[in-house]
Amino acid sequence: MPSLHPANHQAGESIEGKHEWKLRAPYRFHEPNEHFDARYEAECHCGKVKYQLSRDEPLDSKLCHCTTCQSQHAAPFQWAAIFHKDDINFLHGHHNLEWYDPSTKSTSHQLPCKVRCNYCHSPVMDEGRNMILLFPSLVKINKKDTHKWSPRCHMFYSERAVDVPDGLPKWTGLNKSSDLIEDSPPELVQKYSREREREREQNSTNGENK
Repeated sequence: MPSLHPANHQAGESIEGKHEWKLRAPYRFHEPNEHFDARYEAECHCGKVKYQLSRDEPLDSKLCHCTTCQSQHAAPFQWAAIFHKDDINFLHGHHNLEWYDPSTKSTSHQLPCKVRCNYCHSPVMDEGRNMILLFPSLVKINKKDTHKWSPRCHMFYSERAVDVPDGLPKWTGLNKSSDLIEDSPPELVQKYSREREREREQNSTNGENK
């Protein structure tokens, strides 16, 4: 699989185009005068790819059971923490990254895509159009901060390879836009059902269900 290094881009691209990705979040290096406030450090298995995070805790933390995550991670599910693209600063090795787009099975940089180290092949992140999904197992987290990274829900639980009876909300697809199932907290199921019913009633009043 070709890496992100400019030499591996298509021959027809300009020099500026080849290097443009290095200047954009999440791949760009923050300059010292930007005062990047590093709260955490992380690295891949071989240590060639290293980065920092400035956010004190993820925007969200989820366990994804979709079949793509199962096959890409060779695991029953993926644990992912969501961050803004500007929350990350690469210290080393962003030339050792490579992309993969599961939807087209392409190694070109098409969003959303998977990003991993081209040496040890550790998954580094999923890059979306607006956010990045990082993998907490790569991050050096102090014990006092572990609760900030705890998973808050399960997604695509209907595609699960194993049952996880942990009492967390379990969505059949994307969280808050699918159904809650299995051992999801009853009060959350009731709350979500009421919200969906109110939404249906509102749509009916506005004529959107006609």
